Amino acid sequence: MKRRLPFILLAWIASDIYFFQAVRTLTSNEFVLTAYWLIDLLIAFGFVYLVTRGRGGERSQRLIAALMALTLLVFVPKIFALPVLLGEDITRLFRHFPPRSTWVSELAMFVAAVPFFSLMYGMTGGRHRYKVHRITLKFPDLPDAFDGFTLTQLSDIHAGSFTSRKGVEKGISLVNKQNSDMILFTGDLVNNKASEMDPWKDTFAKLQAPYGKYSVLGNHDYGDYTRWESEAAQAANLRDLKSVHKEIGFELLLNDSVAINKDGQDIRLIGVENWGKGGFHKYGSLGKATANVADDDFKILMSHDPSHWEAKTLEHEKHINLALAGHTHGMQFGIELFGFQWSPVKYMYPQWAGLYERNGKYLYVNRGFGFLGFKGRLGIWPEITVITLKKNTA
Repeated sequence: MKRRLPFILLAWIASDIYFFQAVRTLTSNEFVLTAYWLIDLLIAFGFVYLVTRGRGGERSQRLIAALMALTLLVFVPKIFALPVLLGEDITRLFRHFPPRSTWVSELAMFVAAVPFFSLMYGMTGGRHRYKVHRITLKFPDLPDAFDGFTLTQLSDIHAGSFTSRKGVEKGISLVNKQNSDMILFTGDLVNNKASEMDPWKDTFAKLQAPYGKYSVLGNHDYGDYTRWESEAAQAANLRDLKSVHKEIGFELLLNDSVAINKDGQDIRLIGVENWGKGGFHKYGSLGKATANVADDDFKILMSHDPSHWEAKTLEHEKHINLALAGHTHGMQFGIELFGFQWSPVKYMYPQWAGLYERNGKYLYVNRGFGFLGFKGRLGIWPEITVITLKKNTA
């Protein structure tokens, strides 16, 4: 980030100078004009401090979240407005550069106001605007007893980001209203520390499912993104987090599997520790997790990072019928309308939200229950997934 900082600041200043022309066209109020640049200086100072003096931990996490929110509010609206100003400047080239038109500057401000207030909503109402995604999947090898069996998937709770008990309880109530047979959680219970769950244990313990609640760890659960006084302290935190899963009623699968029995028939639920491409730790072992799983078992895999699917799961010797992942959050920003789906995260993760299929093997990527960094959601709403398993008799 240190290498990129000069370029980021240069691009920021250049775009701000351009947008400032519209502001100056509409007002000569010295307070407004001064405040315009003071906000930029505040953000720039925050980034410089973070790079040069930031030492990790909760304080840095709070600063990152605040800077991200302020940056989006200041920068994104200007990006939307710049084409309006640029369009006028193209015509001014042929008109000997007369003063900028007031009405064009007003139009630019109006255009900028749309993403500004949308982002404001995302940071308030959007973070708990839970959406239930329902899908039905048919499998020829599904045991008859599990025809119509329902799973509710949750992912990426990130308890350390929560501030609204009412908002969180709204989501928990909606999960229970689905009356699913089983609840599966695919990792990232916290941002960094097990203690982040302390205020929320009673809330998440209310989750109910007759065939049990199962979970795996995500990349944030290992405490790798904060500073610890010692390796022993980090290890103790992980032990505490594993205990939290048990306290709220989840059976944590650590490179292991469990048989789910219904009316004398079984399916296999497999859970691996975090495994991610790139710089993410690869604690997961699919081979170890499936060691006691028969080839002809119907298999559901919980693996936090969707990159595990293409890298390991698809090529695995044992057929994994359905894999469940999270991790991407859909970047908490994007568009999902009338079947169209887009988010910047798609350029980093080929499988980033929703259902994917390859040769009869399925992957579902949950968009996440909570939020991280940007304390809100816009367009990509927090998700509760309900999957119905059906026997394909055709």
